Amino acid sequence: MSRVAIVAALEREVRPLVKGWHTTDRQHSGRDFLFFERDETVVVCGGIGAEAARRAAEALIVLYQPSIVYSVGYAGALDPAIGIGQVLRPSRIIDVRDGSSVAVAGGEGILVTVAGVASPAQKQTLRESFAAQAVDMEASAVARAAQARGVEFAAIKAISDALEFEFPSTERFVDADGRFLKARFAMFAAVRPRLWGRLIELARNSRRATRALCSELQGIIHKTAAPVAHAESTSIDAR
Repeated sequence: MSRVAIVAALEREVRPLVKGWHTTDRQHSGRDFLFFERDETVVVCGGIGAEAARRAAEALIVLYQPSIVYSVGYAGALDPAIGIGQVLRPSRIIDVRDGSSVAVAGGEGILVTVAGVASPAQKQTLRESFAAQAVDMEASAVARAAQARGVEFAAIKAISDALEFEFPSTERFVDADGRFLKARFAMFAAVRPRLWGRLIELARNSRRATRALCSELQGIIHKTAAPVAHAESTSIDAR
């Protein structure tokens, strides 16, 4: 049983956090998942998109029975005042596909979940329609999985692309399991020099977002572990 469960889309989003952690391959509903474990924290990188996130969150909840589930990872800014690497903990997650939403205690602002990469024009529309600060592709699915099983939920997102950043749709490079097909995308980008500058910028911004996100998560894990360590110490002293 884990106190803290974390669902990310891609390993690169949380790589500094899980470096050196114990890894375990486990199955749920006929699918294989790789879990990163340390003490009372477990992380799974479920893949890109809502369906992949839902499957990973359900597997994590069933197999580890956590006290809280976090949806973490990259997000796009919908507000020009929000910079690269800024960490957001939203108070509401809205699923743009059906308009449903989930309230999150202790957060601030609104995160919208969409089905694909949002263009600058789409970001502006999302901002105006939902008064949202950021956009992602997985949080609402993780929230629903947690809500369905009565587990506390929160989201922590780090901004990896600004409001005006434009990038081609990548849906064709994501397989049915939510895995990003890096080799296929590399071949696509190699013959399109106009993308190279944006790819370099995105890689740089993603590294900043990863560092900020993992620092925030380290703080959460430390705060969660502290009461447990105190309780164990008190128990030992009592004996």
